Amino acid sequence: MKKIKGIIDRFEEGFAVVEIEGVTKDYPKIIFPKEAEVGDVVYITGDKVTIDKNETKKLEKEIKDLMNEVWED
Repeated sequence: MKKIKGIIDRFEEGFAVVEIEGVTKDYPKIIFPKEAEVGDVVYITGDKVTIDKNETKKLEKEIKDLMNEVWED
């Protein structure tokens, strides 16, 4: 079974909207761990979802660094 890497974009009425390679896809929220949050990097294999906290922290840092670059005077 293929492992899909994505980022949780938002939660809507029982669904998690996940961005995968620039495209969003809805997955049943029930398959996500309870601690899943918007912005988490996740791996989806069939109906099993795991959160990659290390990748999530790395992504948060990249975004923060980009924001600092953009807003520098």
